[in-house]
Amino acid sequence: MHSMQTKRFLFSDKATVFYFDAAFALLEKIVPKEKAVIVTDEHVLKAHQRKLKGYNTIVLKPGEAYKVQQTVDAVIDQLILMGADRQTVLIGFGGGVVTDLTGYVAGIFMRGISVGYIPTSLLAMVDAAIGGKNGIDVGVYKNMVGLIRQPSFLIYDYSLLKTLPLTEWKNGFAEIIKHACIKDARMFSELEQNSIAKYRKNPDLLAKLITRNALIKIKIVQEDEFEKADRKLLNFGHTLGHAIENMYQLSHGEAISIGMTYAVFMSQQLQQYQEPERVIKLLQQYGLPTVVKFDAKKAFDVLLKDKKRTADTIHYILLQKTGKAIAQPIMLTQLKDIFKQF
Repeated sequence: MHSMQTKRFLFSDKATVFYFDAAFALLEKIVPKEKAVIVTDEHVLKAHQRKLKGYNTIVLKPGEAYKVQQTVDAVIDQLILMGADRQTVLIGFGGGVVTDLTGYVAGIFMRGISVGYIPTSLLAMVDAAIGGKNGIDVGVYKNMVGLIRQPSFLIYDYSLLKTLPLTEWKNGFAEIIKHACIKDARMFSELEQNSIAKYRKNPDLLAKLITRNALIKIKIVQEDEFEKADRKLLNFGHTLGHAIENMYQLSHGEAISIGMTYAVFMSQQLQQYQEPERVIKLLQQYGLPTVVKFDAKKAFDVLLKDKKRTADTIHYILLQKTGKAIAQPIMLTQLKDIFKQF
């Protein structure tokens, strides 16, 4: 067994403690069982029922379709029935949908109670559970409602990934490839040498990769928690990706991968980016789709409601080179023309 690494990071409103290479059992050392309420979903419950013995647990239906206000109301009703109070600590035990929704409930229940996460998917470990963005979808509009509020702690138990289905590995690698594209050319090269199968077989290599990605995201968020500057770069592939994700019921990784594909072609046009084929090859190597027929007009209409938009421009994240991204303001009229080519 590796030794656990404990790292404390300061954000604007509080410190978050990250327990890398830890075990689920650490939870009861951090939060006494009688104070904890675990929020999870049916899939995670089925895979890890034994771990939840003795905990107050709220179980959600799995999937993005349930990341909505109705679920939030149901969770709050259950908290009230359980007699939860301001000392209660909510724990999101699951993938990104669970951590997003749990963080949102914790932020609004009794005007805010403590929250911690135990991410169970690769996507949640490298991306969704980090940075304090919580929220829910409203119709096709992803994360339209929510708040930025940091968790008190995260427990990284890599053994939880053993039960993860292949589609979920692909979802996580979409965000890992995104991090490499915008911030880490060396990691991009490492990914080119490896594969999902190799990371799954080699726990040490995987643990290092996850920690490296978590630290990339933590650093960006620390420097720009409320997305005035560099945090925008994390939206690489997400502008178009989010627009088509709920429109076509794509998985998050699939949608982001397609979004990154179009973004690298735009980068070639607008930033003279030299390596679009290299990015596309890497996405394909990790089993991600790169081209899809989508209704450009419909996607554009969803984009108009994007949170990153100002009156007539949108900050589109493009690559200048592999490992270096830029937020380029693009006029909506120009974007419409670009979309017509696809």
